[in-house]
Amino acid sequence: MTRLTRRAVAAGLAVSPFAPALAQQAWPASQMTLVVPFPPGGSTDALARLMQAGLQPRMSGTTIIVENKAGASGAIGAAQVAKAKPDGSTFLVTFDSHAVNPALQPLQFDTEKDLEPVLLVGTAPYLLATHPSRPFKTFADVVKASKEKPGSLSYASVGTGTLGHLAMVQLAKAAGIDIKHVPYRGGGPAMNDAVAGHVDFIIGSVALITPQLGGGALKPVMQTGRERIASLKDVMTIGESGFKGLETLAWWGVFAPKGAPKEIVSRISGEMTAVLKAEKASKTLSEGQSMTLVFGGPDELRTFLAREIKVWGEVVRANGIKAAN
Repeated sequence: MTRLTRRAVAAGLAVSPFAPALAQQAWPASQMTLVVPFPPGGSTDALARLMQAGLQPRMSGTTIIVENKAGASGAIGAAQVAKAKPDGSTFLVTFDSHAVNPALQPLQFDTEKDLEPVLLVGTAPYLLATHPSRPFKTFADVVKASKEKPGSLSYASVGTGTLGHLAMVQLAKAAGIDIKHVPYRGGGPAMNDAVAGHVDFIIGSVALITPQLGGGALKPVMQTGRERIASLKDVMTIGESGFKGLETLAWWGVFAPKGAPKEIVSRISGEMTAVLKAEKASKTLSEGQSMTLVFGGPDELRTFLAREIKVWGEVVRANGIKAAN
């Protein structure tokens, strides 16, 4: 990747309040940090490391590092990026909880005002699955059983206030059923109890649940996207189950500190897109994470985020949901 000269940066950023400082150095800088606001090993961490591996050879002279800054459902790492210098050296690689956090907990930054959208990488539906010993084949079966014995059924999620939890709250209200929520601290513990049959269902990302379907440890009931994805072509969507107005998608996106020059945001968005469109990377995401790749630019991510904040904020407030301590 060609480094921008001082003259080019100064000319391109003349309208920016950060232009004088940025004009003193070429971009990219000697180091670029991709902040992942979750522990190593999850889907967001895997995405950032794919980016790191692809960007490194394209950005000669720049060291790309991934920094895991976990805590508060991604809010701690996001705050770090929001407060960073908007010079194109720090980016946030985050997950769908980013849109829920504003309603769920007090933040040290404004999600929409203090972070600049860069790239909407992709989306994936959530999946409701059950233990094979349970008789449920469709969500209609769940509704029927729940209405016959209200409160008798339970589902696991990866935590209170997570998108899976909120999706089930929204769905239960729309269906007029009472189903017990059993929150866990992460996908591992939730999956262990679901596979053991200690709960009737688990709601989680496709990437979390799909590995348990092939061997018969769990069976799918419903996916929460509007359209069936290839890896779940025989599983009904939430709309096909009678709830056409509802949709829940996991999503992955990249942000920069507010004030990052548009030229840099556009350039890095394009570089990241090129890296992830490469055959090996795209296959890893589409097959390994069951991700529908979007590659939406800054404007598309901005619109998408605003909608997600509105939808899930209303669910949180209407149901008095609080972040887990």
